[in-house]
Amino acid sequence: MFTTGLAIFLSLVFVFIKLPKRVLLRSLRYDLVLDVAVTLLVLFIHWGSFEGVMAATFAGLMTSVATTAAKRLFGHIKDGLYFPGLIRLSV
Repeated sequence: MFTTGLAIFLSLVFVFIKLPKRVLLRSLRYDLVLDVAVTLLVLFIHWGSFEGVMAATFAGLMTSVATTAAKRLFGHIKDGLYFPGLIRLSV
């Protein structure tokens, strides 16, 4: 169950890594919306068994932690302005 949740989470991480920096930083502005959307999407996909629901919940929880950490580390873009985090990216 946890390994399945980790696999789901890692697949989402690899998708976000492939995004251009500006798109990633703009999406980090809406971190709460992103967390809820990802959690609901994986719950919908894995609905039907207890193990699927728990794996999706674990993946949603890890996504929430990762988006919060990424926003604090890299910052976000709001209205075209870059608000840097602990690590400043060249955008």
